[in-house]
Amino acid sequence: MVQALARLARKKTLRVAGLMSGTSADGVSAAICDIGPRGLGVRAFRTYPYSGELRARIFRLFEPRTSRVDDLCHLNFALGEVFAAALARLAKESRVPLRSIDLIGSHGQTIQHLPAGVRFCGRLLRSTLQIGEPCVIAERTGIATVADFRPRDVAAGGQGAPLVPFADRFLFRDRKKRRAVQNVGGIANVTYLPPGPPFTANRQPVTDNRLLAFDTGPGNMVIDRLAWRATGGRRSFDAGGRLAARGTIDARLLAELMCHPFLARRPPKSTGREQFGVHFADELWRRGRRQRLGPEDLLATATAFTARSIADAYARFLPGPVDEVVLCGGGARNRTLLGMLRAELPRRTKLVPPERFGVTAESREAVCFAILAWATLKGLAGNVPAATGARQPVVLGKIVPA
Repeated sequence: MVQALARLARKKTLRVAGLMSGTSADGVSAAICDIGPRGLGVRAFRTYPYSGELRARIFRLFEPRTSRVDDLCHLNFALGEVFAAALARLAKESRVPLRSIDLIGSHGQTIQHLPAGVRFCGRLLRSTLQIGEPCVIAERTGIATVADFRPRDVAAGGQGAPLVPFADRFLFRDRKKRRAVQNVGGIANVTYLPPGPPFTANRQPVTDNRLLAFDTGPGNMVIDRLAWRATGGRRSFDAGGRLAARGTIDARLLAELMCHPFLARRPPKSTGREQFGVHFADELWRRGRRQRLGPEDLLATATAFTARSIADAYARFLPGPVDEVVLCGGGARNRTLLGMLRAELPRRTKLVPPERFGVTAESREAVCFAILAWATLKGLAGNVPAATGARQPVVLGKIVPA
């Protein structure tokens, strides 16, 4: 077993699959990549939506009042089956032989992420939990699987997030331009890449304390919930931002939302459903209705909240204006959000699509976890302490052999 992994690690070019389910819990994103001395090439990518029943059961796990330990146990294995099936389906549809894949990196599905920590036996302990049993994935596919990336960083004193900066440096860094890689998923997060040599697969990256990454605040999570409420459950998101485009931003409510304490906290910092999830969105809905705001006005205000909190984070915490913002995640398809973000950012800052760098807005995170799995197999530290707050760089994840 050890010898097989060692032989795999010595390969110059590896074919690695990345599997990801984000805070919106809308499905499995699967990518197949070739990583080697010539860089990275994405061979295939698709997202496979969860069934309505499975998504509802996952959402019950998010909420302590409805979560049950037997459901948690069952869904850990059930999601392992779903993740494995997603990769097998992608391989078949893209005509990439499953047996040609050397390694899988699976992020899993985050159920709880508690970066602020809880007191236990006189100590402050941070914790995080992702499910989607990697033993099931390895058994069904016959491919060595790396999973549970976040806990090692947490054990090293970090917040376990964000982890994508390692891969962002691989994909997006420029020798002259200052770039921000902005993901707008359920939560919005940014990686700031100062000018410098891009990281290549044939050498160990040099630690760069100028690199920053942190969660900026809400992304699509609040918008999605308000769209669900505004349509009586008929829609789970505001496609293209069309509902928000018909509304009017309430300036007073937006100013109040911008006083949320998370926005003022200095990095390293991360957040999630615990702060900007269902409870936050439902309270915002009730508050708006009390103020006689229409559903579309509430959606416009929530969309503006995401855009302004991103721009505010740049102004507060980045070392200076950026030349380009690479916009990733589902929010990159929300035209109303894009227009609001352009209006909030300095005029000199350009929004550029990730397709220019060989990935799509939706595939970037799955590709990132393929890169992190590659790094784990190679024995490279995959966290960036300047981003997570960890005491030192550490190799991430647990390897389940084929």
